[in-house]
Amino acid sequence: MEKEQLFEKRMIELSKNAYYRGILTFSDFLDLNELHKLHSLPLKQYGVKVETFGGHAFAERQMAAFIPDAFFFSQEYPISCICIRPSMEKFAENLTHRDYLGAILNLGIERSKIGDILVEDKKAYIFCHNSLCEFLMNEICRVRHTTVVPSIIENKEEFPSVKLQKVTGTVSSVRLDSVTALAFSTSRSSILPLIEGKKLFVNGKNIVSNAYHLKEGDIVSVRGKGKYRFDGTTNLTKKNRYHVEVSRYC
Repeated sequence: MEKEQLFEKRMIELSKNAYYRGILTFSDFLDLNELHKLHSLPLKQYGVKVETFGGHAFAERQMAAFIPDAFFFSQEYPISCICIRPSMEKFAENLTHRDYLGAILNLGIERSKIGDILVEDKKAYIFCHNSLCEFLMNEICRVRHTTVVPSIIENKEEFPSVKLQKVTGTVSSVRLDSVTALAFSTSRSSILPLIEGKKLFVNGKNIVSNAYHLKEGDIVSVRGKGKYRFDGTTNLTKKNRYHVEVSRYC
């Protein structure tokens, strides 16, 4: 409870700073639970709008921007992206997300300063706070037993994007449990414990009702399974089932 209170106090403090000083303020990277708590706070009473972003469209860990009324904001978050690749790909290990994260945290960096880590083939893309960029460039030289070379992705338009797999099928309704079961090719009964266990998030908000109806464009994250985007319905079948499309994060 104390940790939650400290988090709420920090978010309110950032909101007040943005409003009273008339400046844009940012949080560190927030995880899904923190994003849910953030969306639950009545921050509008402090005269600010809150937006979140993590460097790419499907980012799980995101920064919050606290924007004063009438303030023009052009999505310029203090986020950098570092590409880490082996110095000799021929001898590189098959490194995992955990390997890269461990190498970074072993440098004494707080987890809240690091966003998503996207692993692709023999390289990884690390989203981090701008203030850490130079430090990481100088200090990351080895991940497990593999010697690596970091480089900054200078152009934000070249930031990596996630790969999506299109999934289609029919459901009796666009309820959260039905669509999620379709997205991960499983049964509705296997999804219910995940919902009850507070492991499903829609647009960063924890949803505990299996009857929640999804809207087109909603991004659903499922702890332990992955995430997907609900792309909407296309038609109604003769048996009154909805034909739906989702894009699953690969």
